[in-house]
Amino acid sequence: MKNDALNFPATRREFLSTSTKGAGLLAFSQFVPGFLRDSIAAGAPAPESDRRILVLVQLAGGNDGLNTVIPYEDDNYYRLRPTLGIKKSAALKLTDDHGLHPSCEPMLQLYKEGNLSIIQNVGYPNPNRSHFRSTEIWEGATDADEFGDSGWVGRYLDNNCSGTPGLGDPEAISFGNELPLTIQGDTNHNLFSINNRPGRINRADYGLLDKMSGEMDVIDNSSFLKQTMMDTLVTEERIQKLFTKFSSTVPYPGNRLGASLKNVASLIASNLPTRVYYVSLGGFDTHQGQAANHARLLTELSSSLAAFQQDLQQRGMDDQVLTMTFSEFGRRPSQNESGGTDHGTAAPLFVMGPQIKDTLVGKAPDLNLKHNKDLQFSTDFRSIYSTVLDKWLECDSQSVLGSQFDHLSFI
Repeated sequence: MKNDALNFPATRREFLSTSTKGAGLLAFSQFVPGFLRDSIAAGAPAPESDRRILVLVQLAGGNDGLNTVIPYEDDNYYRLRPTLGIKKSAALKLTDDHGLHPSCEPMLQLYKEGNLSIIQNVGYPNPNRSHFRSTEIWEGATDADEFGDSGWVGRYLDNNCSGTPGLGDPEAISFGNELPLTIQGDTNHNLFSINNRPGRINRADYGLLDKMSGEMDVIDNSSFLKQTMMDTLVTEERIQKLFTKFSSTVPYPGNRLGASLKNVASLIASNLPTRVYYVSLGGFDTHQGQAANHARLLTELSSSLAAFQQDLQQRGMDDQVLTMTFSEFGRRPSQNESGGTDHGTAAPLFVMGPQIKDTLVGKAPDLNLKHNKDLQFSTDFRSIYSTVLDKWLECDSQSVLGSQFDHLSFI
């Protein structure tokens, strides 16, 4: 009851989901035991030099796949999108039949260099058109009628990281104010969520730490809460310092995703032993006025991915990192009356890195459809996860996904 009166979190997961928004350790140094302060300077042991890292890029809102990878030789495409369809003359040629959106020139170069794979027509059976529910399905890697409280990366951590880390570096880091389901497991892990603004202090945490220090004797589970708070502040301070010290000769674009991926690069370059990073780019729910908005979003995605990959290449670390995009669904093939597209089903997915073997994977969608009908997916997204788990993260995919899914040839 005392916990409820003070509004303290009841679990480590709840604490990490709500109290990792910018509090710096030095602001609270009078409360921090000396061995924790010292750990900042000492750092953690250097990880293995060939560790494999996964970077996930969420395209939140439902990316329009047909205007991203354009089937410009299919008359049905222009029948379904008489004004919204991208003209063949404007598309960036991938094959004789398909091209990229004209805003994706940097991604085209990655594709030509063999560093980008496009996996076509990705979805799942019995698709759900709710943003929340479909995102939950993708993050949990479940069937459409199955509900769970863990994500596929979290279950990877369950199967590959024994015990619960205390003080130390996070096993997974997300950029944002909440921990995504993707990285949450069935057991506790050292997870961290952080914003992109070095040095920003969340003043609300002053009061939280003051309460914890002054009233710890009356709080149930006080040892757990205090240790969690201390661990969080130590991690926050170390990560913010790494952001501040980082410099790159690669010009990252001055946008949201560029800032996130630059910060990811700073942590990878510092040899932080974190295995998974999660960033998000929102705005893809293009129900109206899609042409200009989608072009802007794809410019942000393409330029940011290219800068990140170039940075890793210059540091000789690109062979350690695999980057993958995902979106909760694609858009309907038919344009709507507001110059946009509505919630659909399947869409392409991108995987980036020098590990790429096949640059174009999967079967293109069949557009011989009536007005407002959906695409039928041809690649289950869990086949991509299975490939990443088995071939990249070297984890038994069946233990994570619960079933066996065919591997794909992108790595």
